Amino acid sequence: MSKALEGVRVLDFTHVQSGPTCTQLLAWFGADVIKVERAGEGDATRGQLRDIPGVDSLYFTMLNHNKRSITLDTKKAKGREVLDSLIKSCDVLVENFAPGALDRMGITWAHVQKLNPRMIVASVKGFGPGKYAECKVYENVAQCAGGAASTTGFEDGPPLVTGAQIGDSGTGLHLALGIVAALYQRERTGRGQKVLAPMQDAVLNLCRVKLRDQQRLERSGVMHEYPQYPDGQFGDAVPRAGNASGGGQPGAILKCKGWEADPNAYIYFITQAAVWPAICRVIGEEGWVDDAAYATPAARLLHLKPIFARIEKWTMTQDKFAAMDILNEHDIPCGPILSMKEIAADASLRESGTIVEVDHPTRGRYLSVGNPIKMSDSPTEVTRSPLLGEHTDEVLQQLGYSSEDLATLRAEKVI
Repeated sequence: MSKALEGVRVLDFTHVQSGPTCTQLLAWFGADVIKVERAGEGDATRGQLRDIPGVDSLYFTMLNHNKRSITLDTKKAKGREVLDSLIKSCDVLVENFAPGALDRMGITWAHVQKLNPRMIVASVKGFGPGKYAECKVYENVAQCAGGAASTTGFEDGPPLVTGAQIGDSGTGLHLALGIVAALYQRERTGRGQKVLAPMQDAVLNLCRVKLRDQQRLERSGVMHEYPQYPDGQFGDAVPRAGNASGGGQPGAILKCKGWEADPNAYIYFITQAAVWPAICRVIGEEGWVDDAAYATPAARLLHLKPIFARIEKWTMTQDKFAAMDILNEHDIPCGPILSMKEIAADASLRESGTIVEVDHPTRGRYLSVGNPIKMSDSPTEVTRSPLLGEHTDEVLQQLGYSSEDLATLRAEKVI
């Protein structure tokens, strides 16, 4: 089968996580992604958090599958000539340099348009236009500036960042969609365009339910599904909600059998209105079905803490997987708290290609995350990340450079 983005060539000037997440997705969908790196160094993550001396780190390998790597010194005149040839032959340029860096390199929008009016230039930046536009941003800064941290954690604790990389990888996902949309529009207009994905904007997009809640709070002064209700006080901004559900269905993380020794022996339990009678029967509280204090969702909001405390007495008699089996028989929404060790060993995730094993020439065999998006006519084959400069000769020869040209460029330390 052909790949969805087969024939699309991407010039990848990204590094670390946000940009490489974007270009890896494009590569998984079949684009030819050419990663441009500095000779001798390459992407900084090749050496970050190494677990094997002298070998590309898992940080790098897991973000750069299915790509080709070339080394190029764009500060030298002949390096700029090579770069211009690449711009002419590619469809998309993706970068996540600091603000203004691309222009300082001479790769201005006007320069790109002159060489290739069909090229799409896609950028990750920390902030969009405004007072913080020139600021450098990393994952946790994006989570804080995008509203995630202020609304995460328990009401009596400090703001928290999540372990999910919603700032970096989340922005990369947004940018990939923007690129695909620009490619689609180019089919009609014949023109390229600039695509921008600020990290603050991406995090806020993922936190939209909290912006919803801010407006609800301003209108009513209270939010009944938050754990602060009915005993606590609400301020003028959306508070931290602990483990409460963001969708209005009361939920909580509850201990399961073995929690004393296993930090992940927990289950997420949702008291969905439609299955309330089934919940009561499972936990042995049949009387609650008709009790006026518990019979309606509105009434239960006044008693959520004691309700979940009683449910937890039941979940503590079951391990999380046994509890899942019992609750699923009654269509009660729930989910186990899975550790990374459990996820890595999950047979169904391996079968679906969500977790993959990859062979690497210096690292050996390792686990990685596969394409989270499944397409029936464009299955993803995950191939290893490239060694530094592994494809320099191959790519330049495709651009028309001879063996003698390559020897000269190498002698002058351009590649």
